[in-house]
Amino acid sequence: MRILVVGAGATGGYFGGRMALAGQDVTFLVREKRAEALKRSGLVIKSPKGDATLTKVQTVLADRIDAPYDLVLLSCKAYDLDNAIESFAPAVGPSTAILPLLNGMRHLDVLRERFGASSVLGGICLISATLDANRAIVQMTDMHAIGFGELDGRRSERVEAIAKALGAGGFDVDASETIVQQMWEKWVFLATLAATTCLFRATIGDILNAPDGHAAIAAVFAECSAIAQANGYPMRAPFAERTKGMLFGAGSPLSASMMRDIENGQRTEGDHVLGDLLARAHGASQVEGGLSVLRIAYNHVKAYEARRARTAAAASTAS
Repeated sequence: MRILVVGAGATGGYFGGRMALAGQDVTFLVREKRAEALKRSGLVIKSPKGDATLTKVQTVLADRIDAPYDLVLLSCKAYDLDNAIESFAPAVGPSTAILPLLNGMRHLDVLRERFGASSVLGGICLISATLDANRAIVQMTDMHAIGFGELDGRRSERVEAIAKALGAGGFDVDASETIVQQMWEKWVFLATLAATTCLFRATIGDILNAPDGHAAIAAVFAECSAIAQANGYPMRAPFAERTKGMLFGAGSPLSASMMRDIENGQRTEGDHVLGDLLARAHGASQVEGGLSVLRIAYNHVKAYEARRARTAAAASTAS
């Protein structure tokens, strides 16, 4: 199976690197500068599961793709989706499967419209990883998993083949018949985490120490769950219990990457994680006489982005 991994960042680089180290035919779609760095230093993984270096990294530039791949593994930021699509489009043929590992649901609509519904799988990944100053991939916990499947729940031949290829990488693989449900559940958890930690600019443990912190987290989780239910995906009991354990853990250092993006002055996925969820509310997030906590949190992120854009424009004018 010929696998194209779009980018060689923390997520794509980790999963693609693990598969390549296991002997799978993996090529990374990267820009020229990243290709040169990978050729020079290799793809370095630092992990509780074992450090590793892939010395011979197969890379390709967007304008050098000359044939379709069997699988495109997509793990870009949601706001980079349109650019990513243009870069990997030449790699998509009639039998190519596209496996996106993005948050939320909007990317499925975009990918299906561009490539057709039959080309797109559902997917989630569970990993906490980042790039260090030397562009090495640093896995911060021992959790590393991919869940994926056909959007209609079928257990197809291509799902079985992809599961085998992914499984060679040594990370956890779940070929799921309920992937859309799992995507909604992850979205509910992530939106709750992002909304609360961004709004309070604090970890879960710190929020819980605030007078109304517990009530605020509970309100956002209830609202996100209600939106999922309004779309036909009520939260299952095991998920709800597991998620509450993470969202209400005393002293928890947990925070969303979106909060870290704000603290570092970077662009966020606010529109995709929070805004699109609210757009699908179908009345499930209405609060009599005011704004819900989720909507306030979304506006908080949008105000940050407006300030960031204004500051950047001012700096550009000054220079």
